Amino acid sequence: MMKFTAVTIMICGMTALAGCASSGNQTLKDETQASIGAKLTEGKTTKAQVQQNFGAPISTTFNDNAEEVWTFSLSNMQAGAENFIPYVGMFGGTAKGTEKRLIILFDRNNVVKRYSMTESKVESRTGIFNQ
Repeated sequence: MMKFTAVTIMICGMTALAGCASSGNQTLKDETQASIGAKLTEGKTTKAQVQQNFGAPISTTFNDNAEEVWTFSLSNMQAGAENFIPYVGMFGGTAKGTEKRLIILFDRNNVVKRYSMTESKVESRTGIFNQ
């Protein structure tokens, strides 16, 4: 009986976790606009300090003035219930969640010139009928 209970708990736990997915930079998980503002000071925070706090960016680009732009993002998604119905999921499934995005513009001296932190609701659709 004890073995059956342990297996049941393990299966329930795996099922509960199966509907959630997170991708991106996990350092943004608990960040807000206020907490980012406490870590970044325009005209003062260096590129090295940003990398120490947030790690490597998901992308690096340059603007027209040859100033470097770093982008960090984190998506937390939860699969819709229809994804778990046999055969239904392949015809049309959904995932909803939030995305946090931190964009930092550095000046030519590798100091933060400007930054933007946003959090928005996102939804993705999969399957044959959602293409």
